[in-house]
Amino acid sequence: MLVDDFGREVSGVRISLTDRCNFDCVYCHNEGLGDTRGPMEPSDDEMSTDDVVRFLEVVEEFGVEKVKFTGGEPMLRQDLEEIIERTPDSMETSLTTNGTFLPGRAEDLKAAGLSRVNVSQDALDPEAFAEITKSGAYDKVMEGVEAALDAGLDPVKLNMVVFEHTAGYVEEMVDHVAENPGLQLQLIEYMPELTGRPEWNIDIQRVHDWLAEKADRVEMREMHHRRRYFVGEGMVEIVDPVENEDFCANCHRVRVTHEGFLKGCLNRNDDLRPMGEMTREEIREAYRETVEERVPYYGEYLVQDEDDEWVINEKYIGA
Repeated sequence: MLVDDFGREVSGVRISLTDRCNFDCVYCHNEGLGDTRGPMEPSDDEMSTDDVVRFLEVVEEFGVEKVKFTGGEPMLRQDLEEIIERTPDSMETSLTTNGTFLPGRAEDLKAAGLSRVNVSQDALDPEAFAEITKSGAYDKVMEGVEAALDAGLDPVKLNMVVFEHTAGYVEEMVDHVAENPGLQLQLIEYMPELTGRPEWNIDIQRVHDWLAEKADRVEMREMHHRRRYFVGEGMVEIVDPVENEDFCANCHRVRVTHEGFLKGCLNRNDDLRPMGEMTREEIREAYRETVEERVPYYGEYLVQDEDDEWVINEKYIGA
């Protein structure tokens, strides 16, 4: 397993299979790349099935244990089941999806080897859901969650981005997972540096404080030092990377864009590294270099000045 200069082992990879999506969520940052979406038809620049599998076979050599498939909407890839089936057996596979295509495919994904699934769901009210996602697919998403549970893709994690539009729905969502075994909730801190709307930001610490009072018990995960709040039958976890040095210090994942570029950090696009023609040796070389040059975003790439403002570390300017 490769280790970067900050002692962080890379144990997982996150692969964007497409930037196409049937939703248009107002907070979307497309894996940190911004709005790159074009037509819904498959494009030539998406990695092929063989490219994805070859990459996974190579990073297995370096001890990578987990892979998460994302998008865009990864289930727009009709070869998703094949990709999962051909993923090395040593790797745990998971999927982040908006859930609309899970009905009818969840069982096949489970049979192919998918371990679990995250479903984006920001509200339990169809009108509020439509306002946030610019989609009328609320019922289909609810069906998708049930299909995932029925197929044994549990626990199903519901991803909810917490910002001005959704903060009022947090309590209802927490109660929802508390009352429904098999569901967990990830409350994801809104990242204004990726979406460009800082006025939508809220203080995530208020959510921590509220959950601490509501929870039956609280645990701290080793990964990212995330807190887990157990409420009733459910578990709620807060993902709060913004201005969080502990989060960055505990990052163990490298990302791959849909076009086949390696990405050492979600928040950066100045570190994209091509893998050439995706030969095994080119993948090995690019992967080694990407891990070698990874730096924690907060606390290293960004540092605080005398006014406690976050500024780019001068050693990385022009690097």
